[in-house]
Amino acid sequence: MVQALVSERERRKALVALGSNLSVDGRASYAVLQDAVAQLLDIVAAQGGANYAQSKFYQTPAFPEGSGPDFVNAALSFDWFDGPHPLLAHLHAIEADFGRNRAVRWAARGLDLDLIGLGDVILPNVADWREWGNMTRDEAQKRAPDQLILPHPRMAERGFVLVPLCDVAPDWRHPIMNKTVADLCAALPKSELKDIKAL
Repeated sequence: MVQALVSERERRKALVALGSNLSVDGRASYAVLQDAVAQLLDIVAAQGGANYAQSKFYQTPAFPEGSGPDFVNAALSFDWFDGPHPLLAHLHAIEADFGRNRAVRWAARGLDLDLIGLGDVILPNVADWREWGNMTRDEAQKRAPDQLILPHPRMAERGFVLVPLCDVAPDWRHPIMNKTVADLCAALPKSELKDIKAL
């Protein structure tokens, strides 16, 4: 059962990770992300969101290793006054505008928008979050959740998420792990960070 943590008009800090490693309609990944950011900011502004911040763009190796060209990654943070599911629906609609097809898990893609966190919201509950958060990478590659899980259960192991997030929300605190984004990034092995380069 979903915990009663989401009051629809309560302001929460939204964290969104962006990535692209395929061109879309002749636009390179960098331009794809710029266009996606513009679309999302229009939605945030219409909803009354504020305190927007955008990270630098980063070149990062494809994940899983060898699965395609390097990615361009970035992160956004902004105040969001609605629940997580409407925000996720907006992210999926923007992905669809850029031709995203979710047929293959972790495949190369023109645009990937992930809701990483929304304030202190935990979905669906702590026990289910721990089940997904404690999976090995191999297990996670074979299984996809059938519901929204927040915070994103793999964020703590992904430099391509945490490095951009450090630009925009280093002090955001994970509501289960009780660590900030900066803490999580500092705990990553150097091997996870060595090939991440600011553009």
